[in-house]
Amino acid sequence: MNIYRAIKEEMLVPIHRAGWPFIALFAAITVVIGLAFEPFFWLGVPATLWCVYFFRNPLRVTPLDPLAVIAPADGRVLSVGEAELPPELNLPQGRWRCISIFMNVFDVHVNRSPIAAEVADSHYVKGAFVNASLDKANVDNERLALVLNTNNSSVPQIGCVQIAGLVARRILCDVDIGDKLGAGQVYGLIRFGSRVDVWLPLSAEPLVLAGQRTLAGETVLAKLPKSQAVKQVAAQAEKSAVKSSAPKSVPKSAPKSAPKSVKETAKKVTKKAAKKAAKKTAKKAAKKVMSKG
Repeated sequence: MNIYRAIKEEMLVPIHRAGWPFIALFAAITVVIGLAFEPFFWLGVPATLWCVYFFRNPLRVTPLDPLAVIAPADGRVLSVGEAELPPELNLPQGRWRCISIFMNVFDVHVNRSPIAAEVADSHYVKGAFVNASLDKANVDNERLALVLNTNNSSVPQIGCVQIAGLVARRILCDVDIGDKLGAGQVYGLIRFGSRVDVWLPLSAEPLVLAGQRTLAGETVLAKLPKSQAVKQVAAQAEKSAVKSSAPKSVPKSAPKSAPKSVKETAKKVTKKAAKKAAKKTAKKAAKKVMSKG
């Protein structure tokens, strides 16, 4: 039962539309040559199945947190530290963190948006095809860089760069300037081994480590800091909620004839309940502002 479930989850999944021409080509070559030279089936059939496996596009469950930066690719985290921006990435001046994810030929190569955003800039750069796991790949290799508007005043823009690798020879990107993306939405694919870099301000603390495996559309790489507007609304909501729910007098549960210690305990319990209610109100107000933004 577990073997069947594993096969179903890994093999019987949707296929990215860019893969069908390759699958058809592999299958046709296998049939034509195999009919003329039967032993070729031992090579052609596994190759065709691998091609199907390579272009798989499994369903993913994306976290709903609007501040979460989601992994754009399946693979292994190469680095999460500070780095110098590549020249084609038109992001604001400052200190930036690069979270790099390397995809080998057995990983899912479908790329997903790291956050709900609008494409502000797109820049394609011709280059070499050195091993994508090398540090110099982000400036030497063929790549396509996107700048994404986040609608977060603290972090208005982030970058996402698709980088071709040693075997990869084609980057596919289905979006352009002005297009809007949902968090975890499929926007492209890199064929046969590659890398994706996510560029965040240094203030965004990473939640992954080098060497860790990621799942595109599910793994949270980092969290953006809350915008000032959200912080102010949350603070005001909490303040007003505390003020409206705070007791103006000693509650009825502590009559005037009760000892002083009982009255103080009653006040503390009531204030504690008021603060708890205030936090819930503030959280709801902050979520409402973030959803509008």
